[in-house]
Amino acid sequence: MAAQPVASSPGHGRAVREGLRDGTPIGLGYFVVAFSLGITARNAGLTPLEGFVASLLNNASAGEYAAFTLMAARASYLEMAVVTLITNARYLLMSTALSQRFSPSTGTLHRVLVGFDVTDELFGIAIARPGWVDPFYSYGAFVPALSGWSTGTALGIAMGNVLPSRVVSALSVALFGMFLAIIVPPARESRVVLGCVAASFAASLLCAVAPLLAAWTAGTRTIVLTVAIASAAALLFPVSDDDLPQEEASDAT
Repeated sequence: MAAQPVASSPGHGRAVREGLRDGTPIGLGYFVVAFSLGITARNAGLTPLEGFVASLLNNASAGEYAAFTLMAARASYLEMAVVTLITNARYLLMSTALSQRFSPSTGTLHRVLVGFDVTDELFGIAIARPGWVDPFYSYGAFVPALSGWSTGTALGIAMGNVLPSRVVSALSVALFGMFLAIIVPPARESRVVLGCVAASFAASLLCAVAPLLAAWTAGTRTIVLTVAIASAAALLFPVSDDDLPQEEASDAT
């Protein structure tokens, strides 16, 4: 049976409403995390408006945190671009996978617009839908997600300018808690991931104190370590179909 063109589908309104419904809890979660990110942006010298625009155009916690940290360290534009590209590289894979779930008649513009705001959570709720994925579902989910993320960043910067320094210092650590929450569960389940995390910590410390490597900028160290450790893990411990969950393994075949 031929797929119906996206433009002629009568269910776009319903898809948008469902996207708004499913994206609202994600937006609330993004708001909380972005508030802590705003403290980091404030320490890098950004204004609330600049932080709002940055988060509106780059809905990625790790990527933005890396960019703001490099801004504070006065890194070059090239370093910030490369680090952000490496940090957000997984979204390229998610966008490619999600595009396979669109109807073949879905236009390039819809695919590009959906790819603009593919995050882990937004990808998860979209890919879990049965049948062809309507791009308008993702558009609906983007509204609360982007609103919560950009508003939270701006508010974090604004509050960081008026809160006592002790409170700001405490809040600046909150984002590290989020990253720990991301890496600890997979590290407990996989020795390979645990080894990569431990190697990353050790190599980062070594680069910070070694005579020659300490002269590198923070951006250069991040780029080299990320590419080197990720490449080594991929070559030494490749993931086979047998290691994938049953659903993912069936999709891969």
